[in-house]
This record gives sequence, structure tokens and C-alpha cells, in this order.
Amino acid sequence: MKASDKVEKQFIRKVLQGDYPPSTQIPSERELAAEFEVGRPVVREVLQRLERDGWLTIRQNQRATVNDYWKEGNLMTIVHILNEEDTIPQEFIIHLLELRKDLSPSYVKGAVSHRPLEVISLLKESELVADEPQAFAEYDWALQRGLAAAAPNPIYLLILNSFQHLYIKMATYYFTDSAYRIASRSYYGKLMGAALEQDGAKAEKLVKEMMEQSIQMWQEQTEVK
Repeated sequence: MKASDKVEKQFIRKVLQGDYPPSTQIPSERELAAEFEVGRPVVREVLQRLERDGWLTIRQNQRATVNDYWKEGNLMTIVHILNEEDTIPQEFIIHLLELRKDLSPSYVKGAVSHRPLEVISLLKESELVADEPQAFAEYDWALQRGLAAAAPNPIYLLILNSFQHLYIKMATYYFTDSAYRIASRSYYGKLMGAALEQDGAKAEKLVKEMMEQSIQMWQEQTEVK
């Protein structure tokens, strides 16, 4: 890993852990260079990247200020956070699930309405999935990607691709409870029915209900653990 990449990763981790709170000024370039044991040109490069990606605000002749990434971040901010799995705040996971609840019904409706045969083929594969967490997680990810790819709007798949590693990790944890695997099998069956009927509106409703149920299940599961 390049020195600049390593420093960038360490800096973002400090922001997520609260070592560099929003609206505070970070140390000078000289101090950061000493802290991370790199040259000042490396620090300068990292700061420019962090400003581009929404983590910092840099003003001439002043120390950089830490942004509130919830308000001033961008898509690259999400990518960085997803790469810091050990420090992802629980609230961020819930927000991601809520985003999924908002996005999934739309792309599933589009897939069922425009390419029902592809959807049926994807869902047919659920019958062969082994009854264990990792297999379920990998299948569910493949299903989501396939549904997004079958939708008319290609942006859905681009967004979804950013979450692959985290999605599978979360889903594996989620599917450790056999009741959740049973619930998902039932959902796949109902979605298959909607696809056979080429009923996009019905599919949209099913997905929204399942996503809401998944958020509730995830909250219950993480609270217990």
C-alpha cells in the first residue's frame, strides 16, 4: 500500500472514531507528517484527496477543518466508510438498510415489468441454495445484482456495486438465524409469483414489505448480540 493511501485510511479511521470531531481543526502539515511518519508532500496529497471526497475544508493559511461527513460528504465518502468495516457506526448500517428499502422496490419493479423471464430465472436458483448463512448471503447478493441489472435504469447497479463486500458480510451475519432464512425463502417464492404474473406493482409492494421487515430483524438481532 502506498504511503498516501495508508495515511488516508488512518485519517478517515480517526474521523469515524471521533478522534477528529466535526468542525475542529486538524494538526498542521508538519505535525501530521510527524504523527504518520511520512513527508509533508505525502500529507499534502492526502489532505487534497480528503477535501475532494468531503472529509475536510481547506482554507489558505489556515489549518484544515473536519467536515460533518453526513452533511458535506459525497459518494466517495460512502466508499471510504465501507472500506473501514471495523469502525462503521451502527447508525450508518441502519441508514444503508433504509436506503436499500427506498431503492430496491424501484429496481425490482423495473426488472419484473421489463425482463420477467430474467427475474424468474434468478429466483429459480433460490431453490438450490444450501441452508446455511454464507450460501444465502452470496445468493441474495447475486439476486440483488441481477435484479438491478435487469432494471431499465443502470444507475441502480452502479450504486449497488459499491456495497458488495459489506453486503455479503452483513447478510452472512443476518442469515445466521434460521428463521430469517425461512422468511427469505417465503419472500423469494412470493416474488416469483409476481414475476410470473409480470406484475411490477405487486413486486414493488412485496419488496418494500420485506425490506421493512429486514430492518426490524437486523435491529433486533444486533441488540441481542
